[in-house]
Amino acid sequence: MGAVNIWNAIEVAESHTSDIPSSSLTIDHSLPPSDMKPRIVELCKDLFKKWSNLDESHFSVERVSGGITNLLLKVSVVEKNGNIVNITVRLYGPNTEYVINRERELQAIPYLSAAGFGAKLLGIFANGMVQSFIDARTLAPPDMREPKLAAEIAKQLRKFHQVDIPGSKEPQLWNDIFKFYGKASNLNFDDFEEQKKYETISFKEIISEIIELKELTGCLDAPVVYAHNDLLSGNLMLNDDEERLYIIDFEYGSYSYRGFDIGNHFNEYAGYDCDYSLCPNKDEQHHFFRHYLDPERPEEVSDKDLEALYIETNMYMLASHLYWALWALIQAKMSPIDFDYLGYFFLRYGEFRRQKETCFSLAKAYLSRSHTR
Repeated sequence: MGAVNIWNAIEVAESHTSDIPSSSLTIDHSLPPSDMKPRIVELCKDLFKKWSNLDESHFSVERVSGGITNLLLKVSVVEKNGNIVNITVRLYGPNTEYVINRERELQAIPYLSAAGFGAKLLGIFANGMVQSFIDARTLAPPDMREPKLAAEIAKQLRKFHQVDIPGSKEPQLWNDIFKFYGKASNLNFDDFEEQKKYETISFKEIISEIIELKELTGCLDAPVVYAHNDLLSGNLMLNDDEERLYIIDFEYGSYSYRGFDIGNHFNEYAGYDCDYSLCPNKDEQHHFFRHYLDPERPEEVSDKDLEALYIETNMYMLASHLYWALWALIQAKMSPIDFDYLGYFFLRYGEFRRQKETCFSLAKAYLSRSHTR
């Protein structure tokens, strides 16, 4: 997304949140936090006039986390009365506009925030946003397996799916996958070894897989919800003292299929290392489904409803593999972040191929039973 679209997105966000300040400043993502500090102080003073007379010694900056898309910084400000205010500055990764619709994200944040999700949006700047600081720890993949936490994630995700975001309710999953496919299938790598690996990929095979999967999942009539689409451990935070769970970072959010959001979350049990032996088995999935479908009376969820959601989720787990496999190819070309995106493509696409036959057989058997009832 170029500068013009960023400003379109800011205008859209401001039309929904009239009091959100904005700045045209950019922060260089590649600098160490100590070198970023003067620019971040300038940004804070530009966005929040009450701090405009504070000198640099009143501000401290530390890195909270850096995923494979964003960089998060905690900024602490000591005000003149001694009060300490903590905020989060989120810097968009370079070239992420190739895979993220910032306009869509900024449109949704005020509504999700009003519904109690994520951090409060405090300000927007040219290559990022400023949000309230959440005093909680980021989860690790093994945390998500813990039954009590899995139940809470399921309950929160159900609430998330009930938020109404104005605008088109058309599911974006296949639009995004086809868009990723168009970009991923037309790349050239400067590195000879990377180019050689890239040339082993059969895009003719991939497009036929996408079409076949789209057709079969379409027969399942999965409900369309406002989906997070990236519910990995890094986008879940827990305040252990208050036992409060936070769902954060909505940059991949869109209207999509319920089963995709749940299935994508289950795939993330594997972590970036893609150890799919860690993904939830049928009993663990059923535990999650019970708390998602009926948080008040999980034990009363019918076997019929459990089976339907199990088939739906496992089919969309396949779609999640294709989505992130194609995403990884684009990132391999565009992202300066030190991560083996090309290797990640082969891990995700390999798992798609391993799981396809089992999932397709289950879905076809389920659909044939449904039609004969």
